[in-house]
Amino acid sequence: MNKPIKKIILILLIVLILPIIFFSVREMTSLSRDEEIIEEIYRSQLQSILFSINQYSDDIVRSWTSHLTSIIEIEASKEKLKKELAGLFSESQSVQSLYVSDSLFQSQLYAEFNAGSITLADNNRSLKELVQNNFDQLRRLYSYNKSGFRKIEAVNSSSTNRLFLIFILSGGKFSVLSIDKQLFIQKSISSKIQSVARDQFIVSIYDSLNNKQIYQTSQIDSEQRIIKKNLWLIPGYQLGIQLKGETIAGLVKKRTSSNLIIFLVFAGLMLITAFYAFRNIKREVELAQIKSDFVSNVSHELRTPLALISMFAETLEMRRVKTEEKKNEYYKIISQEAGRLSSIVNKILSFSQIEAGKRNYHFKEVELNRVIQSVADSYKFHLSNKGFEFILEQPDEKLMINADEEAVSEAVINLIDNAVKYSVEVKLVLLRLTRRNDNVIVEVEDKGIGIPKEEQQKIFEKFYRASKGLVHDTKGTGLGLSLVKHIMDSHKGSIEVDSEQGRGSTFRLLFPLK
Repeated sequence: MNKPIKKIILILLIVLILPIIFFSVREMTSLSRDEEIIEEIYRSQLQSILFSINQYSDDIVRSWTSHLTSIIEIEASKEKLKKELAGLFSESQSVQSLYVSDSLFQSQLYAEFNAGSITLADNNRSLKELVQNNFDQLRRLYSYNKSGFRKIEAVNSSSTNRLFLIFILSGGKFSVLSIDKQLFIQKSISSKIQSVARDQFIVSIYDSLNNKQIYQTSQIDSEQRIIKKNLWLIPGYQLGIQLKGETIAGLVKKRTSSNLIIFLVFAGLMLITAFYAFRNIKREVELAQIKSDFVSNVSHELRTPLALISMFAETLEMRRVKTEEKKNEYYKIISQEAGRLSSIVNKILSFSQIEAGKRNYHFKEVELNRVIQSVADSYKFHLSNKGFEFILEQPDEKLMINADEEAVSEAVINLIDNAVKYSVEVKLVLLRLTRRNDNVIVEVEDKGIGIPKEEQQKIFEKFYRASKGLVHDTKGTGLGLSLVKHIMDSHKGSIEVDSEQGRGSTFRLLFPLK
């Protein structure tokens, strides 16, 4: 590969690859950054929704505690107390019983709601023991209360279905509410959850301790990410939320995929454009190089016969040749070199006519045997003088084709010239005429240097000459085989070549039989 082509490749790589890499990195980092921002906004939104549910459940329980405080503060008869407590149990629905006492457990009240009736008692041993077992928690709540902060906390217990909430009442008393967890979720906070979820989210409640799902607004998609947050009032329970339908991550992924496809299509178009641009530029550079080599070769080809003609003509003109035999030898050389010069000029003129589209062929019925015989007769003496063994083989059958006789002769002569030019040690030229099915075949075979296999399809291109070896070292115009190819195409025929380096070549001209 020559230096101009290498420079073109380098420039194209810089012009194309660097922008592609730059935009790839920029697009990927931009998408990653956008996805992180969107994901953060998404998570914050879901966290705020879960916070609102927690806040709602906390507000409900606080309303119960306020109601209970107002009841306890009223000094009422037993019947009136039952009536007031019935309103509280009816309001809460999930509260099963309540226990009120002072810090010394001297003034106690126990109320239980069962089957629509309320039972009152002065004490409840199990709830009292529950509080005594968690007395540090009670002491902490009293401390909060002194600071002006009323807090509601769940008391640790062995019950899996009941929730025990403890809080401080006014007047130094405290209370414990026994709540059914399932009813609390279904009766108290499910409406809030449904209003939050609507058709956009799926909200669920899990028992993380038992790995059990307690509640959900609709069927959860296990493939989507679930944002979880602890349920404040019920230890071990978690709120979960996820986007219904397509997730933000899915949308970002889809956007990433579409952007990537667009980018790859754009990059592909750029590469295809670059490929065609490179191919055309490479072709022009190679053509320019070939034309330069052509001018150099033609100059050499013309200079040699002109120099010989000039030298021998000058020698004869100055009467320096004494014998007739020597004169005849010089005349012969001048004639040969003039013929060689004429052949080169004719090739260039023929090629010029072809390039300009002015090469006209005069087709008529031609006996190919006679044309081949005429070429053989004309070249037999010339080949013999160069030390070549010349063999002509043709059948007795007359082979008729529709052709331009002069063009056919030119094609065969070009092949013979090449056979002579590229034969080094074994000087043999075989001209053979045969028939194969509906084709007439003219073969020119030599035992010359041969053609590399990888270059056998290129030798019919205009100006093309082998890039290395003896073929390249032998001077020529690079037009001969191109002219032969054009002649065969014009005759609706074809040309074939069999060649092996060091063993010679065989060219076949296939003409359709008339």
